[in-house]
Amino acid sequence: MKNLIIINGTMGVGKTTVSRILQEKLPNCVFLDGDWCWDMKPFLINDETKKMVVTNIQFLLNQFLNCSVYQNIVFCWVMQEQKILDDVLSGLDLSESELHCFSLTCSEYALKKRISRDVDRGIRTEDVLDRSLARLANYRKMNTVLIDTSDIPASLAADQIKKKIESDTGGSKYGKTI
Repeated sequence: MKNLIIINGTMGVGKTTVSRILQEKLPNCVFLDGDWCWDMKPFLINDETKKMVVTNIQFLLNQFLNCSVYQNIVFCWVMQEQKILDDVLSGLDLSESELHCFSLTCSEYALKKRISRDVDRGIRTEDVLDRSLARLANYRKMNTVLIDTSDIPASLAADQIKKKIESDTGGSKYGKTI
């Protein structure tokens, strides 16, 4: 049985870092960042591009799910509403896979500190902070396992995810904080 591991959360919460660490910790693992599926200039968000990115994500994830080489597929993306996550999942063949959905969260203070650091390093623009803060509470309403990364290193968050995946049998259980 394969594992599809979805790591969700607002911008700046640590999804990519945790996903990269998890990729190293899990055997036969492939990693997809949803942002790679619509890295464009200019960056336009409208109905057409939203549909395109979900289709691109579904295509790539299905390719990984159907490839015998991969046992673990890690996917991360900002999905601030349950509907976005459900839309992505609706086009996947999960018949031979266990689904594990996680949302990373953190305190407003930690998020401000992380995004400010990224702005100072030129990785993000200042407008990201307001958008990210506005979405932060949404993740507590989603059907995912919550992991608070406020005061833990990304490696510990990855360890918690790995442990949860290894302990889940017969389907994942969501809506809990670990």
